[in-house]
Amino acid sequence: MTEIRNAEASDAAELASIYRYYVEETAISFEYTVPDECEMEKRIEETRIKGYPYLVLEDDGIIRGYAYAHPFSGREAYYRSVEVTIYLRHGDEHKGYGKLLYEELEKRLKQTDIHNLYAIVMYPGYGSVEFHEKLGYSIVGKLTDCGEKFGKLWSVVYIEKRI
Repeated sequence: MTEIRNAEASDAAELASIYRYYVEETAISFEYTVPDECEMEKRIEETRIKGYPYLVLEDDGIIRGYAYAHPFSGREAYYRSVEVTIYLRHGDEHKGYGKLLYEELEKRLKQTDIHNLYAIVMYPGYGSVEFHEKLGYSIVGKLTDCGEKFGKLWSVVYIEKRI
């Protein structure tokens, strides 16, 4: 049975494990070091304290992915905008989990003053842009060769969805 629920501190080790693949094996994340359980717990708590959803999706008792919203910018005038982030367990892509997570995230954000969702997505590659476009996001800007990982420069695009 599939369930989407709020992330708890006890999920931190599993979420760090899911994220490990993206840090160590891909340029999807521009982090070089995988956050440990304590750091992931801190990130969950900081997101919740600020009033944003941090969700996990479980299927058959296994956490398959997570998604959360966080401030788009530290400036006060951006309070109606958030950045959204999603990670799925490697091998669980293309099973509908990402869509379910984002639908629930959007549902919860629609109950707030949030109007704009933004994501910063590595471009091109990995299918992230295409995934977001299927969910109604549009590319609104590109930063060329802005991040270096694995000895290569990578570009990102800003994508946006109004809710």
